[in-house]
Amino acid sequence: MSATAQLPHRCWVEIDLAALERNFKLIRASLPPHIKFVAVVKADAYGHGLPQVATRLMHAGADLFAVATLAEATVLRELSGDWPVLLLSPVLPDEDRYLAEYDLATTVSSADEVQRFDAVGRAAGKPVAVHLKIDTGMGRLGVWHPEAGALYARIRAAQGVRLAGVFTHFSSADEDSAFTEKQRRVFLAALKSFPDFDPTGLFIHADNSAGLETTPGGSVFNAVRVGLLQFGILPHPHSMLARVKAEPVFSFHTRVGLVKKLPTGTGVSYGQTHVLKRDSTLAILTAGYGDGIARACSNRAEVLIHGRRCPVLGRVTMDQTIVDITDMAAKVRAGDPVVLVGRQAGGEITLPQFSDWSDSIPWETLCSVTKRVPRHYRTPLGI
Repeated sequence: MSATAQLPHRCWVEIDLAALERNFKLIRASLPPHIKFVAVVKADAYGHGLPQVATRLMHAGADLFAVATLAEATVLRELSGDWPVLLLSPVLPDEDRYLAEYDLATTVSSADEVQRFDAVGRAAGKPVAVHLKIDTGMGRLGVWHPEAGALYARIRAAQGVRLAGVFTHFSSADEDSAFTEKQRRVFLAALKSFPDFDPTGLFIHADNSAGLETTPGGSVFNAVRVGLLQFGILPHPHSMLARVKAEPVFSFHTRVGLVKKLPTGTGVSYGQTHVLKRDSTLAILTAGYGDGIARACSNRAEVLIHGRRCPVLGRVTMDQTIVDITDMAAKVRAGDPVVLVGRQAGGEITLPQFSDWSDSIPWETLCSVTKRVPRHYRTPLGI
């Protein structure tokens, strides 16, 4: 163990892997039995740690892992040589050969990609697995839906590729249910236009649980991509999975570095954006935007100290954040633990609330906790 690893922590994240597995089981139990669980673990598993999260989800029985980059896929291959892995982002031409080398499935949006991946599969003597993505209104990846039939035919005709799935991405599932329904209809119409289309053995998936809604004749969707919800964060309050009472996996902590008193009228931090209206006692926390407390939290956020909320005063700086502890000054000492996100002595600050203070979203907040913040994994082996 390095000397750095043995030092006391000034700021850290705790990841509860047992909670992660409990969430997985709750989500799985809420889905129809035929629905496959696609665990989205891109961006270092949303900042939770890709190797640790994926190992736990393999133990729990995830059906497929979805990542954004080839580098992320190779991390999964180090954990398992044959667990299904899907690349959601475009593959660069100089990355093509690794699809066969690492046995990865990839997203297809164009005829050029089919041609490239076909060449890789032919050279390797084994077809490259692909998921055809249909753009139904997101305007990002995917073949535009009127052209999907032609691309489907190209895939079926190519000997070096193998169709493993078809999917789309809902752009406004949390904001516009009417547009989401339109996207679903467009996607299903595209599938119906494919000649001799047989979904057997394929992953048919959409961005979120909206794609799991049943139709009178049953739904063709047989998989769901789960990202934030597996970490205990409900991304879309109106989704059918809102009934899943998932628990937070992530919590964010720091400590009090200094306690000091300042008189009325004193300006606090850079730019003096806060001026004390009373004689005050302040706690200087040992974390700032260099750790993941966004500068936009200045004069807006709150933290928990001894379970009580304390407001952030002035601008968040790179290495420290200042909070008002005047009303509980007698209790606070240097070294005391501080909760930025999580629970403490009956109090709680949720990740969505912490994100709101910086005009952000939980996805971005999790990805913004920096590398200098160590991750501590709780109960890694048991539940």
